[in-house]
Amino acid sequence: MPPVTVETVDHVARLARLSLTAEEREAFARQLDQVLAYAESIQALDTTGVEPMSHAAARETFREDVPRPSLPREAALAAAPDAEDGLFRVPRVLGG
Repeated sequence: MPPVTVETVDHVARLARLSLTAEEREAFARQLDQVLAYAESIQALDTTGVEPMSHAAARETFREDVPRPSLPREAALAAAPDAEDGLFRVPRVLGG
């Protein structure tokens, strides 16, 4: 694969409507080239006999669900920037 050039970075930056400094263009070209080289090395691995998987973990591992005492309400609310009537108050984000 040909190396990523500053011209390639310029093209992608134009498509994304980004303005980059000369230093950023050089750095991004170098970094993108490294990322693509790494991806190419991964593609070269022999995966014969390796089953496809949807997640990196081969199986789900959960800890045992054991009831334990929780943090006391007063301790949790002590760090709250705004609390009222034993509850956290937060700014409205929907419908207002």
